[in-house]
Amino acid sequence: MHDFMGNTSTNAFSTYTSLANAGTNCNPIEDLSSYWVPTMYVNDVPVAPTGTTFYYLGEGVRDDIIAQIQALPVGLRIVAGNAKATSGDQSIARWSCLHHGEVPPGKDFVNCPSDSMLESYLDFPQCWDGVNLDSADHKSHMSYPVNGACPATHPVPVPKLRQVLRYPVTGDPARIRLSSGRGYTMHGDFFNAWPAAEMERRVRDCIRPIIKCGANGRP
Repeated sequence: MHDFMGNTSTNAFSTYTSLANAGTNCNPIEDLSSYWVPTMYVNDVPVAPTGTTFYYLGEGVRDDIIAQIQALPVGLRIVAGNAKATSGDQSIARWSCLHHGEVPPGKDFVNCPSDSMLESYLDFPQCWDGVNLDSADHKSHMSYPVNGACPATHPVPVPKLRQVLRYPVTGDPARIRLSSGRGYTMHGDFFNAWPAAEMERRVRDCIRPIIKCGANGRP
């Protein structure tokens, strides 16, 4: 089971064309992309996130590389995280408690106070091979930066997608699981259906010049 955000038409047969001709529950409405994550269960009852934010960032590479970032190509598909992880060492996901920095974040679920919420952070890779919109494992065409730059095998820097989810869940993490397993199995799927011109404008006006913009793509 997965929870889906964004494009309202998403299914196993989605194509860029089908997404581009459908609706979205994103703000901004220009974003027709599809995002999905494994469902969370508390005491075996599904719990949906109350808030989902997807940031498009330049950070993670040197400033001179940020100035070279290209728009995410239309139709790009990416999976971040490891659904088959058997320990935190195999995971890039992070869990923390909203407004409670005194609780150390972890790769697995953490015990949040009753006035908090459980947060999940996951960064997608931001280096593309420049050729393939997908790969058999949905990962090999993308790479994470090395020493602040993109490796030669994946030379095209693109915006880094950061997935932030908030769940109305607190207390004993032993009650919590994902459809994929423990917290370190958190992963995210992304199918890019941004209109090309809109994505390019935001990269040009916000990301390359390192200017913080709102959801409308304006400073």
